Amino acid sequence: MRWIRAAGRGLLVLVVVLTGYVASGARADDRTAGGRGPLTLATAGDLTGYLGPLLQDWNRTHPAEQVTLVELPDSADETRAQMITDLRDARGRFDVLNIDVAWTSEFAAAGWIRPLPRDRFPLGSFLPRVVDTATYDRRLYAVPYVTNAGLLLYRKDVLAKEGVPPPRTWAELERAARTIAPKYGLDGYAGQFLPYEGLTVNAAEAVYSAGGTILGDEGERVTVNSNAAREGIGFLARGVREGWIPEQALTYKEEESKQAFLDGRLLFLRNWPYAYAAASAEGSPLAGKVGAVPLPGPDGPGTSVLGGSNLAVSSHARHPDTAARLIAYLISEPVQRQVLTRGALPPVRAALYEDPELVRDFPYLPTLRASVLAAAPRPKSPRYDQVSLVVQAVVHDAMTGRETPEGAVRRLARELAAISSH
Repeated sequence: MRWIRAAGRGLLVLVVVLTGYVASGARADDRTAGGRGPLTLATAGDLTGYLGPLLQDWNRTHPAEQVTLVELPDSADETRAQMITDLRDARGRFDVLNIDVAWTSEFAAAGWIRPLPRDRFPLGSFLPRVVDTATYDRRLYAVPYVTNAGLLLYRKDVLAKEGVPPPRTWAELERAARTIAPKYGLDGYAGQFLPYEGLTVNAAEAVYSAGGTILGDEGERVTVNSNAAREGIGFLARGVREGWIPEQALTYKEEESKQAFLDGRLLFLRNWPYAYAAASAEGSPLAGKVGAVPLPGPDGPGTSVLGGSNLAVSSHARHPDTAARLIAYLISEPVQRQVLTRGALPPVRAALYEDPELVRDFPYLPTLRASVLAAAPRPKSPRYDQVSLVVQAVVHDAMTGRETPEGAVRRLARELAAISSH
């Protein structure tokens, strides 16, 4: 997913030049029992281009602990697959991994990443909630690096003309999407509803916002069979059935939904803050016309799913002490500030969300902070990939009318129970 794309294309070449060796051949003679030495950092690829300079700074001041960056594919599924292949190999290349927050439990349960000492990292300075994404079985297995929460983007110019405030509840959202949007030639509401990880996120947010859960006890207990889950999935299914969620939204991922909003086709959009930044940027056709508020729920503000990425250390890491020190560097206040200002990614340091200069440059920060503080992790499970596939498939069937919300919840409970029993 987009929020874990930590490096720009071409940076691998840059960092390899800086470190003076090619990553694919670096490990053969480098594996020592020492705690300090060179490392390889694996991350998903992106066009942001901010991580290379950060690693240059590290390499300049740590000549004996050079870091080589390895970019993996843009696709989260492909990134995960390549990381797992490497982690299963005792002589794999990767020492530190920038992983999606949803993968922490799976990687920890499999023994692919090592537990980390809490006292080495300033966890108390992070936004509350984000540390929960980095734990499994009450132990710290990663360190939060980037966080995220879904926001409701809206056309504030349209709502201002109608004298209507941004919605705080589902009923207010539905009413505006159904009655105001058509007056301006707009569709009502969209999220990321293609059957992929984004739909799992949107579905979990709907269930959480209604007061429900999907799994408990680290995935060992299925909790989805509830009135809250029926209400949340019913909200999404009703939107498509009644037309205030356009059928086209069933094909949207993050980029497609963002583009539909930028093209002036939507009144409301659920997306991550990067979409707000793009819509508000100089040169955007919507610059000055967009607002953002926390996601609505049945009776007031709802619950977002926590996005972002965590930094983990491979169980086969060559130099675990250097790995921990690199992570401490990447979560330090000066670097976290650059994560936001140069990478446009939401940092985990709480104080940055109240920095007047940053709030001036990134006006969505207070809203994002509120959303993160009220957010919840995706369902934790050592078999998260299977859990997500089931949620995607079942909720998509409900949204396309092939399954009633009641039937979808019963099916979810049955199929998730089968996963948990294995």
